Amino acid sequence: MNDLYQKVTDRIVAALEAGVPPWLAPWRDGSAIPSNLATGKPYRGINVLVLHLEALEKGYPDSRWLTVRQANALGGCVKQGEHGASVVFFKWREVEEEADPDAEHRRVVPLLRAYTVFNASQVAFLPERFQLGQAPQWRPVTEAETLLAESGAVIRHGGNRAFYAPGEDMIQLPPPAWFPEAEGYYATALHELAHWTGHPSRLCRVLGRRSGIDAYAYEELVAEMGAAFLCAHCGIAARLEHASYIDAWLAALRHDKRLIFVAAGAAQKAADFVLGTAHVAPSPEAEALAA
Repeated sequence: MNDLYQKVTDRIVAALEAGVPPWLAPWRDGSAIPSNLATGKPYRGINVLVLHLEALEKGYPDSRWLTVRQANALGGCVKQGEHGASVVFFKWREVEEEADPDAEHRRVVPLLRAYTVFNASQVAFLPERFQLGQAPQWRPVTEAETLLAESGAVIRHGGNRAFYAPGEDMIQLPPPAWFPEAEGYYATALHELAHWTGHPSRLCRVLGRRSGIDAYAYEELVAEMGAAFLCAHCGIAARLEHASYIDAWLAALRHDKRLIFVAAGAAQKAADFVLGTAHVAPSPEAEALAA
């Protein structure tokens, strides 16, 4: 099998070069996290980025995906000539130590595997209950306000800058009225809340240098994606808060084909932590890409 790490990384690099961060959701229907149509479970981690990219490139209006087998089981069929998207998962395998094949203990290593899914708009003859209808009426401001309030984070308002101060364990935001629209305020607040999850008393995301990328650039990459996942949960449009880091991200991704997988996993953990404080249980997924 070709190198899946490199394939996914190359695609994300191309999107960033084109000025299209793949973690920004292409849908505005209140269901921006891509999900499996048959099971209802949302995709997680790196697969969110992969399916966002696929939808952006192909112009799919639907955020739901399914395999050929699932489509057939529901009475539908993939339209002739359509091409699917590859989503990935880790399969764990025991391997023998080369130095001692007879050793009692074997190493367990993750192997990256892929399977193909199709967007619901690529499938014909689905039952009417699965047809894309009118978007539900969401209240994104209320959803976001709940996440901020239930998190317990100390949030202060004032000045014209937004930042998280780890020493004080505090989020500073400009006054809400400073933002032209409410979505901008909440997207910014959720970005800082993603940083807040890294505190030693929470996820303890160590701000250490990774190979090929500055520690702050890596943390911003995690926060950008984590905030995008949270914005998607709330049904609001995420914003690219720190475009100045794009060059650093591109250089690092070209250097390390596994970096985006690690960062996406950390971002998913950050989003799950925030949702957990609001008693929103993250959906389990066999792929466990955020592990």
